[in-house]
Amino acid sequence: MPANEENAPRVNNEITSLQVLLVDENGVKVGVTNTAEAIRMANEQSLDLVEVAPLASPPVCRIMDYGKYRYQLQKKEKDARKKQKVQELKEIKMRPKIDDHDFEFKTKAVRTFLEKGHRVKVSVFFRGREMSFLERGEEVLNRVIAMCEDVGKSEGKPSMEGRYMRLLLTPLK
Repeated sequence: MPANEENAPRVNNEITSLQVLLVDENGVKVGVTNTAEAIRMANEQSLDLVEVAPLASPPVCRIMDYGKYRYQLQKKEKDARKKQKVQELKEIKMRPKIDDHDFEFKTKAVRTFLEKGHRVKVSVFFRGREMSFLERGEEVLNRVIAMCEDVGKSEGKPSMEGRYMRLLLTPLK
C-alpha cells in the first residue's frame, strides 16, 4: 500500500516516534524499545515493523509480514462483498383495462422477482379518458397485492405520479 493512502498503517521507516511499544510476531509483548532497534529486529527476521496503534503513548508496533497481512485483509473484504445481496428494483407496467391472462402473466413475473429477493415497482399507465377512472387502476394494484401477499408486502398505498399510478412491493424475509 502506498504511504500516502489514508488509514494505511505506517511501516518500517515511515514510523516517526522515537520509542515504540513492541509486540513480536508471536504476539508476545517485548516492551518499550527504540524505533531504530525495533526496525533492526524486524529486518533480522525478514519481517516488517507495522504501527498498529498510532494514537497510544508510546505507539504500539508489531513485527509481522506486512504483505501477507495486506493480502489477508483484501481476502476478508472480498468475502464480505461476496456475501452481500444486491437488491434490484424491477418494474412491471400494466393498464387499467388489462386482460385476465395478461394480468396473471405479469403477476407471475412479479412473484418470481419477489421470490428472488428483488423489489418490484408495479405501474398502471392511464391514457386519455382513462384518467377519469383512477379506481380501475387502484383495483388492478389491489389485485396484485392480494395475489403476492405470501411472497411480498406493499410499501404504502398506490400513489399517482403523472399518468402513472405506482406501488412498491418488497420481498418478505
